[in-house]
Amino acid sequence: MSTSNQAIPDSIPDISAASIPAHGDVSALTGGQGFVPDVALIERLANELFAGVPGALSGATPSLGSAVPPRTADLAIPLVGNDPLDLHLETQSYATPQLPLSHAWAPGADLVLPELDSGYQGEAVLRDLLDDNAKEHPKMTGATLYFLDESARFNSKPAQADAPQVSSLSQGNVGQIATSGHPAFDVLAVRRDFPILKELVNGRPLAWLDNAATTQKPQSVIDRLSYFYEHENSNIHRAAHELAARATDAYEGARDKVANFINASSSDEIIFVRGTTEAINLVAKSWGKKHIGEGDEILITHLEHHANIVPWQMLCAETGAVLRVAPVDEDGQVLLNEYERLLNGRTKLVSFTQVSNALGTVTPAKQMIEMAHRYGAKVLLDGAQSVSHLRADVQTIDCDFFVFSGHKVFGPTGIGALYGKPEVLADMPAWQGGGNMIEDVTFEKTRYHPAPNKFEAGTGNIADAVGLGAAIDYVQKIGIDNIARYEHELLVYAMKELRSVPGLRLIGTAPDKTSVLSFVLDGYQTTEVGEALNREGIAVRTGHHCAQPILRRFGLEATVRPSLAFYNTHEEIDRLVGVVRQLARK
Repeated sequence: MSTSNQAIPDSIPDISAASIPAHGDVSALTGGQGFVPDVALIERLANELFAGVPGALSGATPSLGSAVPPRTADLAIPLVGNDPLDLHLETQSYATPQLPLSHAWAPGADLVLPELDSGYQGEAVLRDLLDDNAKEHPKMTGATLYFLDESARFNSKPAQADAPQVSSLSQGNVGQIATSGHPAFDVLAVRRDFPILKELVNGRPLAWLDNAATTQKPQSVIDRLSYFYEHENSNIHRAAHELAARATDAYEGARDKVANFINASSSDEIIFVRGTTEAINLVAKSWGKKHIGEGDEILITHLEHHANIVPWQMLCAETGAVLRVAPVDEDGQVLLNEYERLLNGRTKLVSFTQVSNALGTVTPAKQMIEMAHRYGAKVLLDGAQSVSHLRADVQTIDCDFFVFSGHKVFGPTGIGALYGKPEVLADMPAWQGGGNMIEDVTFEKTRYHPAPNKFEAGTGNIADAVGLGAAIDYVQKIGIDNIARYEHELLVYAMKELRSVPGLRLIGTAPDKTSVLSFVLDGYQTTEVGEALNREGIAVRTGHHCAQPILRRFGLEATVRPSLAFYNTHEEIDRLVGVVRQLARK
């Protein structure tokens, strides 16, 4: 592969006036800021950059929205003179062809590269590449990394005396040439949608890093709740007047949105509940009481929240069933060999979390579900900590039950959902009796509606169900894949910075994790760390996080738990780390 050795100039000309050679200099970015306001110009630049590059797909012209299969790419970045770093990428591009690329970098100049892997992959790989080689190539310190996108702007961080710094993202705008039906992620625009983020705490801007406990609400959710009470408020289903029709449409419309969000095959598979805890208790009191008896086994993991432990303990105490627990390794990931060893013909139910609320571990849910089904067990997957970070697809993952809470996905408190496969729900008895869930009542006998109404006795949380629907609308507008890419980059950055603090121990270091940054600091109670952060306007959770067994697995009773959402920024992470580092120096 040929390599250009032309250094990128300090002054970057406007693309509209540039003469762009085929797959050569990519310096034509507006005003030297890595910002191109015209998507058409980006597309033209992408086309001209890739034109004639060896290895191009036959007949394919790379452009915005090109639908081509993934490819393998070799990337060479000359750092100093003819001293290149070579990197082989296995790409999983959604749209942009992955081709051999080569661009020059000279000491003190900016590094400008086309986007790789539709947003996150290329940016992360290059960032890691630069970070890993900072000591070997100290002249890279302070370089600015640009990607070609209408909203991607990556600014350098100042070098520190004790550690060389390389290109760092600004407020986290993850660039994309390829499109996925959503605009490129812009964290500053997102933050404007959340009014509470403008709050001052102790005279400082609020940094909300307690998202695993509850997420903040966008203005669209707040407005939707207000609109419901102003224009639609009524009980649902059984009235002939206009407001009842409006309320019913809004409530059932929200059920449709939940079904679509988790890819259920029908909205009849969605039951509205108060949240994850009530959903698990519903399954335990209804399906569990009918199908689990003495000597049967329920299998959970060491990672579970108390809400996925206590209901099964109560069921075991009532029925004589046995609760089994799959262990985890030192990183906090389930030991699959031990998990499978615990499965047997007596295992009637497996219930586990998709993402640990205490550690952030992402469990291999699909694999674990397949293993459980081989032994004839039903599976409940706790999605409380996953739905705001990862794509949920109950049909692909093939769980029998899926549960989550609205307030963990930017919706109201007091509302959540239980998904169940239709044949499983049909086999479950009602767990509460009252209005709304009946077809006919006599003093001798009651006939129930089918699911979901059978499990929604009484007047439900109508307004907050509608608010949950609005929250799902908001998340889907941004794009869960965009959210996941940005949050993962933020998580990687935060873990790296926290690891640099003397005396700090991260708890939960599984390779596959998301959102949660639990830690302890030598010489300090967790409450002392939390109070110091609060004085600076930084909100984190301290304590056992309703997950005492997994913390005790690591010899702890409590941790400090910052937890991330897509409205958090690198600057907020820097504020957090700065406070903790100051404590560590005392």
